[in-house]
Amino acid sequence: MNRYVIVGTGVTGVTALNTLRTNDPSAKISMVGDDPHGFYSRPGIAYYLNGEIPENQLPIFSKKDWKPLNVDIVKGVASRLDLRNHLLEIDSSSVLKYDRLLIASGSTAVTLTIPGAGLKGVVKLDDFEDTRHIISLARHANCAVVVGGGIIAVELVEGLMARGLKVHYFLRGDRYWPNVLDEKESRLLEHRLAEDGVILHYQTEAAEVLGKRGKVVGVRTTKGETIRCQVVAVGIGVKPRMELAKSAGLATDRGILTDETLQTSSPDVFAAGDVSQVHDPQSGKSIVDTLWHPALDKGKVAAINMTGKRNTYVRTLTTNVLRLAGVLTSIIGAVGSGVDDDLVSVARGSSETWHELPNTISLESNGDVNHVRLMIGEKNLVGAIVMGDQKLSDPIQELISSKVDISSIRNLLIPGAPLGQIIMDFWSAHKLPVRSA
Repeated sequence: MNRYVIVGTGVTGVTALNTLRTNDPSAKISMVGDDPHGFYSRPGIAYYLNGEIPENQLPIFSKKDWKPLNVDIVKGVASRLDLRNHLLEIDSSSVLKYDRLLIASGSTAVTLTIPGAGLKGVVKLDDFEDTRHIISLARHANCAVVVGGGIIAVELVEGLMARGLKVHYFLRGDRYWPNVLDEKESRLLEHRLAEDGVILHYQTEAAEVLGKRGKVVGVRTTKGETIRCQVVAVGIGVKPRMELAKSAGLATDRGILTDETLQTSSPDVFAAGDVSQVHDPQSGKSIVDTLWHPALDKGKVAAINMTGKRNTYVRTLTTNVLRLAGVLTSIIGAVGSGVDDDLVSVARGSSETWHELPNTISLESNGDVNHVRLMIGEKNLVGAIVMGDQKLSDPIQELISSKVDISSIRNLLIPGAPLGQIIMDFWSAHKLPVRSA
């Protein structure tokens, strides 16, 4: 009987569990996790924070869903991995023996390292418990400062506003998310936030969190300003939880390095999800993705290979659908300003595809809230941002993922052209099917 151990209770780990049980019904499977709430919708916590969904909608599995999986759930921290003897230590007190092990420990929020960062009232939006904590603090607060430049920072801004707080939003540069959005896109979202009452502070960073009796009472900025508040919310990026892998001597870079089968530098240890940095044979690069669907796909591929079968992870078109400042936004494929950045400053859920962006032409067509920007290669569309009306999103995804030659319309795609109509007509002529959800 095979013994499998999965470290992590998120979507990657649970997908791997399902796949292992399907492919090896008699196996002994243990799942180790330190999140007291187990498996729930991590993307959903932002909607719980802003009051759009109740807490009871976050759990994904009920007790009856777990039963047929016949898994031993071990609550605790995977503290040490003995590769030679195939042993995993839990909380430095108990040990699990494994034949094959999967590290699906995900990522964790980057924290502030300034004076006062440990005060009560400095928060992050990383998990279920964080969200509960923010909601509790908001009941007794009237003002918050949000620090960060990506998706999670805006989710914090909107959540705190929805909880009735006055919100000051610190932007390190002169606009929002400049390594992904162009200036018009940034300004559109900033305008929406300002209309909702958010106070935007450009080229501003927190120098110190001020406290009294262990609680936040304000923030001093690098400009010398002091803003009185009771909550400081931090959304400055995420980093893979690699401590277990590093201490065991597994090969790591920005994530745990794996081949295309998700196998690490140790033959019987696999890594998948946010924590993995997977070799992509097509590009020859090792890539970290922090999106829900790639995490799910990796969990399945890793589990198949853990059973001794052979399967390879093929990176598909990266698409991130989110809501920013109330605007539904799809980020498809290679998009951005081309500015390089480290993983720690890339928010959970964001795509790293722009790191590989070739020389492309950026075209845009926008109205009030509806906005389309295309990234065009020599013969193909390589990326797009679709804001507001999403009817172009599926056709664009199909054209990019199918690598359709757009040479016949390339000269038509110029600033000021009716991009939406051109793309829809071209897509319809090719009779490409709409992507299923």
